[in-house]
Amino acid sequence: MGSGGLELPPGDAGETGHEGNSADVPPGAVSLARPMERGSIGPELDWNADAWLEVRTRAQRAGRAYIWLNLVEQRLRAVVAAVLRPIYEPVHGDDWVVAAAGPAGQEWVQRAVAVREVSRRKGYLLDPADDNVLSFLTLPQLRELMVQHWPCFEPYVDERRDVELALDELEVTRNVVSRNRALSEAVLGQAERASSKLLEILGAGSDVPSARRLPVDAVEELIGDRYADVVGVHPDRVRLLRQFPAEDLFGGARRVDAIGIGLNLLVQNFSGRRLVRLAEAGCRVRLLFLNPASSAVKRRERELGLKRGELSRAVEMNILHMRRVRSRLRDPGAFEIQVFDETPRFTAYLVDGDGSDGIAVVQTYLRRTRGMEAPVLVLRGGNRVLKADENGEAGLFDTYREEFEVAWADSRPVS
Repeated sequence: MGSGGLELPPGDAGETGHEGNSADVPPGAVSLARPMERGSIGPELDWNADAWLEVRTRAQRAGRAYIWLNLVEQRLRAVVAAVLRPIYEPVHGDDWVVAAAGPAGQEWVQRAVAVREVSRRKGYLLDPADDNVLSFLTLPQLRELMVQHWPCFEPYVDERRDVELALDELEVTRNVVSRNRALSEAVLGQAERASSKLLEILGAGSDVPSARRLPVDAVEELIGDRYADVVGVHPDRVRLLRQFPAEDLFGGARRVDAIGIGLNLLVQNFSGRRLVRLAEAGCRVRLLFLNPASSAVKRRERELGLKRGELSRAVEMNILHMRRVRSRLRDPGAFEIQVFDETPRFTAYLVDGDGSDGIAVVQTYLRRTRGMEAPVLVLRGGNRVLKADENGEAGLFDTYREEFEVAWADSRPVS
């Protein structure tokens, strides 16, 4: 007899010692379903490696999109408050948002008021600063306020069409993220571009000097301090150049310091004519090659399985090409070429490394791996994005810059 007064069905004969079966259950007894054997439903619930990869990819994309949407919504909310509050609050007090919405927005603003009251009762308002109707408006509703009062915003925002187009592009992403559906890489890219543009329009662009060359990413702003000054990691140089072309790296630079075996990233991907124009515009260049006649070149040839003299000839050709560039300059002293004889440990291109807006591309030399195939780190110089008060802590950028200066001091000039 069960605790509720119901008779349980007998167990299996082999387990209970009784020979009764389901036919022996007295009338009125409740039959309980037997638990299924362990593992019998496993294949239906389990996720294989492909399934985990898919959900993690979805989560990563959704998380990245959420960060952008969160930044845009907070910025738009601040702009709306800064423009409309001084107009409506003196007359309507705390109900200034309701007054600003007007009859056209009566339905959605009242819904926001109701959600605010529910949040108050249930203790969902963790920050007193959020205890206002404006904090409960969604992105489309903030947009509606802006559109309704466009003459008030016009002195601060140049093009209404640009704002609306950017918000239109974000609406697809907002719906996908809010419903936890799959977000494609193309739509994510569109959302990131639209968010970045909208933040710039609304006066919240990045104030990091190097953002002109390498735009600060929303994720970098949030977790940049976790990875020192590393802002990009690429499996090889090909993938680096797809996302960060040589023109974006070197174009408009005021200083370029490079160290490596042959410096192919610069020599082979940035034309001599562009280098001449860059130097004539005031850029100072220091190039440090591995001496093609050194024993270190021969050791590197053996590591890579190259024919004898193959690497040294390639390095020599690169040096000759840079000498021709230097010969075309009015001030050859601004374009220095030197060679070193030590074992090469890394190749590094430091752009504007003497200021707060420096960018560096660094690769370590691996055994049996050509420079084109080696992993690449992209570093941002100057103050770290998030914790600018910790200027005293040197990052990887400073480490490689110091290594370059030491190697440069010990090297010999090329005539």
